[in-house]
Amino acid sequence: MTTAMWWILIGVVLIITELLATSIIAVFLGLAAIITGLALHIGLIETTTAQYTLFGIVSITLLVTARGKFKRWFSGFTADKDGEHGTVFQKDLGERVTVQTDFEQGAGRVVLNGVAWDALSDDPLKKGDVAWVVRNEGIRLTVSAHRPQVTPKTK
Repeated sequence: MTTAMWWILIGVVLIITELLATSIIAVFLGLAAIITGLALHIGLIETTTAQYTLFGIVSITLLVTARGKFKRWFSGFTADKDGEHGTVFQKDLGERVTVQTDFEQGAGRVVLNGVAWDALSDDPLKKGDVAWVVRNEGIRLTVSAHRPQVTPKTK
């Protein structure tokens, strides 16, 4: 396997690892490796020093110029910090949910926007009841039988 193919292979592997890491860094290193491999393959660069120099310049340029834009696209919803309860996602507060399972000992399942969620509630909710989201702590909702005074944020 040629050196150019190694650069391209390393680039592809780095881009694939981004799917696992989601730090929005490996994808730029992968793109820089692919560009370096292509430049080597078509004869624009030849020496090892030129390879590492091109890789470094392209990596840094991509990280500095494009990372912020890409990170906003892939980071999802913004979480607000609540000093007492940690990270609290504000997007779904006040949203209406349907109770999917009876709540036993304060825990059950609800459906929000077509997705089933684990939920907690102080209210005795039964399957089919309507409830409202009062907290969203990532993978678990807290719901209430009483509509909260919080208005949901716009999407």
